[in-house]
Amino acid sequence: MILSIKNIKNIIFDLGGVIINIDHSLTINEFEELGVKDVKKLFAQPEQKHLVDLLDKGMISCADFRNEIRRITHLQCEDYLIDEAWNALLLDLPKERLDLIQKTKARYRTFLLSNTNEIHMDTIHKYLQKDYGVSDFESYFEKTYLSYKVNMRKPDAEIFKLVLEENNLKASETLFIDDTREHIEGARKLGIQTYWLDINKECILDIGL
Repeated sequence: MILSIKNIKNIIFDLGGVIINIDHSLTINEFEELGVKDVKKLFAQPEQKHLVDLLDKGMISCADFRNEIRRITHLQCEDYLIDEAWNALLLDLPKERLDLIQKTKARYRTFLLSNTNEIHMDTIHKYLQKDYGVSDFESYFEKTYLSYKVNMRKPDAEIFKLVLEENNLKASETLFIDDTREHIEGARKLGIQTYWLDINKECILDIGL
């Protein structure tokens, strides 16, 4: 349980898998529905992994990303169909998690650190506005760090250092919550306290914040 971790003054939250539910298999299914064969194999190739990295780091435009998807998949389809397939992994964000973040902000300095991209975030913002009337998701945190805006990506040390240094945070007093072990290890190397959220067994509401 998180309550056994002492001397925490700051909490850094991941977004996908921690705050918003996700299922990557749904994006694979959607691309298959569009006619792409061997989607898992295709996106496992270094070239395509690099493409996603570039999008998440904000180093290519959404338009260039879509065009590259068309090139590598041989799809002939409109932008919105590619976006729908790309966004299919995004599920719901239970209101109780928003309430938890708000409550946590009253006790700790809270931050959001997410590997994400403009296509996903546009969809998340529309969802929050439509379902909860939330027009400013960033106000739930003291500050947000989105990979495509800062041109860095977890688990690289530079993005963790950016959060710590910009906000004068001590690593030993900071807790990072993420559902990806690789990201957890990246934070641990800098002395940040961590909690790996096993989304197959628990959610953020279960860990005692």
